[in-house]
Amino acid sequence: MVATTAKWTEPAVERLDVAAYTVPTDRPESDGTLEWDSTTIVIVELTAGGERGLGYTYADAATAQLIDRRLRKVVEGAEAMAVGSIRDAMIAAVRNVGRPGIAAAAVSAVDAALWDLKARLLDLPLDRLLGAVREAVPVYGSGGFTSYPLDELREQLEGWVAAGIARVKMKVGRKPEEDLARVRAAREAIGPEPELFVDANGAYDRKQALAFAEAFALERVSWFEEPVSSDDLEGLRLLRDRAPAGLEISAGEYGYDPWYFRRMLEAGAVDVLQADATRCLGITGFLRAAALAEAHHIPLSAHTAPALHVHPCCALGVVRHLEWFHDHVRIERLLFEGAPEPSSGELAADLSRPGLGLELRRDDAERYAVQ
Repeated sequence: MVATTAKWTEPAVERLDVAAYTVPTDRPESDGTLEWDSTTIVIVELTAGGERGLGYTYADAATAQLIDRRLRKVVEGAEAMAVGSIRDAMIAAVRNVGRPGIAAAAVSAVDAALWDLKARLLDLPLDRLLGAVREAVPVYGSGGFTSYPLDELREQLEGWVAAGIARVKMKVGRKPEEDLARVRAAREAIGPEPELFVDANGAYDRKQALAFAEAFALERVSWFEEPVSSDDLEGLRLLRDRAPAGLEISAGEYGYDPWYFRRMLEAGAVDVLQADATRCLGITGFLRAAALAEAHHIPLSAHTAPALHVHPCCALGVVRHLEWFHDHVRIERLLFEGAPEPSSGELAADLSRPGLGLELRRDDAERYAVQ
C-alpha cells in the first residue's frame, strides 16, 4: 500500500474593507479629563475562502486611512490562517509612523478581524478556537459621566443593578469639590450590596488621590481606576501601597504594546491590570497582556468594547471581568447583529455563531459613515 500525502493549501486574504462611523452620544459626556459628544468606530472586514471576518477599534477616523494606506498591502494576499505572521508584518509596516496611538489601533482592528476570519474558516466560535475556560464573564456597568446631574447618575446606576449587574462604575475628577457628594449619592442609589467603582481618568495629583481614596473607602468603593495619570507609575504604586484595604488600584487601558504592561506590572503599580484589545495590538496583544498579568499574579480586566472582548475573556482564567461601557454598548447594539447581552450580570460567548458572532448592519451603519 502506497501512502499519499495531500498538501493542504491555506486560503489567502482576498480583500480588506475598512470604514469609519461616527455615532453621536445620547447626551453630552465627560470624565475627569475629557469631554465628548460622539464616538468613532473603525470597522475592518476581511474576505477569504468564502468567509468574511470582522474586527474593529474605537479610534479617530484617520485610523481607517492608515489601514488603507499602510496595512492593506501586507494583509491582502497573505495566508488567512497565519495571524501571527500578518500581525508582525503590520507592526513592521507602521514602524516609521509611530506604533502607539492610531497605528496600534489600526493593527488591533485588523488583528481582531483575522482571528474572527480564522474561526469562521474553521466553523468555530472564537472562544473555542482560543481554548475556552468558562462559558461567561462577569461585567460591570460603566458610565456615570461627570456631565450627568445627580438624578441621571442615580437612574443609570440603579438601572444596571436592577438588571442584575452587581458592580457599577462612575466617573470622578472633573469637579473634585463635588466628587464625594456624587459618590455618596451613587451609593445611596444602588444600596449597600453592589460593588461601586470610581474612575478619575488621571485627573488627581498624588496627595489629592490619596485623600479621596480614604474618603471613597468610607462609602465602600472597592475600585479606584487611574487615580493619577497612568504614566505616573510611582504615583500609582504610592496609591496602591497606601490606599485603605479593600480599595483596589487599576490602570492599563492606554497600553499599546506588551512593554507598557510589563513596565506597569514590574513597578507594582496596580492591583488589577486593564487591557483593551482595540488598542493593545488586537486580540493577540490582549492574550499577551493576560499572560504577563498571570505571570505577576495580577488579575486582568477588559476595557470597554464588550462585543469584541467576550470571546477572548472566556478563554482566559486570569480575567476578572469586562466593562459594559455605555457608549460602546449603544454602538454595538446599533451596528452589529449578534451583539451579546448580559444575563445575571455575566456576558456569555454565543456558541451558535462562528468567530465573534457579529455581522455588520450595513443599512443602519451607513447613516453614520465618515466620508
